Amino acid sequence: MAKRDFYEVLGVNRDASEEDIKKAYRKLAMKWHPDRNPDNPKAEEHFKEAKEAYEVLSDAQKRGAYDQYGHAGVDQQAGMAGAGAAGGFGGFGDIFNDIFGDIFGGGRGGRSNVFRGADLRYNLEIALEQAAHGFETRIRIPTMAPCETCHGSGAKAGTQPQTCPTCRGAGQVRVSQGPFSIAQTCPRCHGAGKIMPHPCATCGGSGRVKHQKTLSVKIPAGVDEGDRVRLSGEGEPGVNGGPPGDLYVQVHIKPHAVFQRDHDDLHCEMPISIATAALGGDIEIPTLEGSARIKVPAETQSGKTFRLRGKGIKGVRSHTPGDLFCHVVVETPVSLTSRQKELLHEFEAISQKDVARHNPRSKSWLDKVREFFEG
Repeated sequence: MAKRDFYEVLGVNRDASEEDIKKAYRKLAMKWHPDRNPDNPKAEEHFKEAKEAYEVLSDAQKRGAYDQYGHAGVDQQAGMAGAGAAGGFGGFGDIFNDIFGDIFGGGRGGRSNVFRGADLRYNLEIALEQAAHGFETRIRIPTMAPCETCHGSGAKAGTQPQTCPTCRGAGQVRVSQGPFSIAQTCPRCHGAGKIMPHPCATCGGSGRVKHQKTLSVKIPAGVDEGDRVRLSGEGEPGVNGGPPGDLYVQVHIKPHAVFQRDHDDLHCEMPISIATAALGGDIEIPTLEGSARIKVPAETQSGKTFRLRGKGIKGVRSHTPGDLFCHVVVETPVSLTSRQKELLHEFEAISQKDVARHNPRSKSWLDKVREFFEG
């Protein structure tokens, strides 16, 4: 049977571009591949016909000979040998890669051995006051820099890197898994596409050496525990010309001697004497902006909370600052003198004459205990 015109097989005009020819072949290859048509005995024939047409028309030299002399102008034997490899048709994974390789970076001529550098993290411990007000600091981080001995080539002076014989410079090798052929990073050159027969003694052939660099970091006011500041392009360098990663400075806030932070609010304990709790008075408390005075009313009980609005922290994403909550703790005096003990005994004796008036909570609690045992 006479062969059909290759342009007719692919369904393209004779002036079709290389991209049009490739698209047409993709469509036919997916349609007629035997792995997708196990019950159609003619599928293999259609597939081989499309593959032969593509192999001729995708090659500029063969296409020129075909346009001038027709089928007689191309080497039929070589063409058939190529078409007959692997049982007459390539694995479905090869077609998958031809069709989708340029999308996933694994196609012919792809730069699959070019990788973005890894992101890095730096833990920065700061004080609560620094977190509240913001500040600028400098940090030193380890990084990788181009080797000055070999200027980043990885090769010993007077030698050159060589193309990897395993992947032939592609940086990838094909691994067959069932009907698919998957591209993986070359195990010998690790994706570089080149090997170093005579590596540089300074960097060991990697082209990079460890280096310390100093960076300026601006910590914004209001940062909280776990917040991160991103330094674009300050991470690990890319591989084979790839872009560098980023550096993330993660904030950790040291425990504070006075305050505990809860988002934008601050909390603190405020110890007061028994006399101040009973009689009332003014006390001075610290805030992040200085000191403030609180008027403690008479008969204040332990656990009472005073709220100072706007004396907390204005968070990075907040419009207004939080509040400061002062929790009263009535402190029992210690190391009493004889006179103090004497006065307290006298005070207790007077109080016991009218417990309901002077210690209402104690009276209520005792009544509940009595009811519990008598009930």
